[in-house]
Amino acid sequence: MMKKSFMLMLTALLMSCGAMTGCKDNAKNDRPTDDTTATQTPPETYLTAIDRFLTDSLGVQYAQGELCIPQRMVVAVDESDSTDIRVWGDFWVFNYTVSGDTLKTTSGGNHPGLMHVSKTATGFEVTAFDAVGDGSSYDPTAKRIFGEHYEAFAKVQSDDKQREQDRAATIAEWVKQRQIPVTMYQDFGWPAVPLPKVE
Repeated sequence: MMKKSFMLMLTALLMSCGAMTGCKDNAKNDRPTDDTTATQTPPETYLTAIDRFLTDSLGVQYAQGELCIPQRMVVAVDESDSTDIRVWGDFWVFNYTVSGDTLKTTSGGNHPGLMHVSKTATGFEVTAFDAVGDGSSYDPTAKRIFGEHYEAFAKVQSDDKQREQDRAATIAEWVKQRQIPVTMYQDFGWPAVPLPKVE
């Protein structure tokens, strides 16, 4: 399966790096320093809170990159309680280095599960994350966490083509907001993938 091959590749990269360091300390690298290229800040939502959590709490667990870009494929949302907005999804985080007009993947991984987000006086924040387990605990924990949404999750998780399309769209939007002049991304051992145009 593509996902397992990719994860094996990432594991090899991590071992070769010799240390687990993240991109949080390199946040300055994904921020324009020139006032003429100011970052377009997206409005604060429970989704931006999830993006922060993926970057700051999970992205730092992987080998260092210049940029850390989260990807979320939301399966279901329950907003009935603003102090515990529940977001089930297939969440990813990728660290990249910039090489010319291409983002080169340095590390990353998959974190499916349930995000608990609270609306606060100043915005939103993730208060807890129920993560799907690894190995033999994967199916039992996925079924418990996703419950009635399990079949929808399984469909999303197994659709490699859609995930890569969503990944390209996510990267394109992310680099446009930060005015980073890249047009492609590339995983180790794979051809570079052109980013879609963002209007």
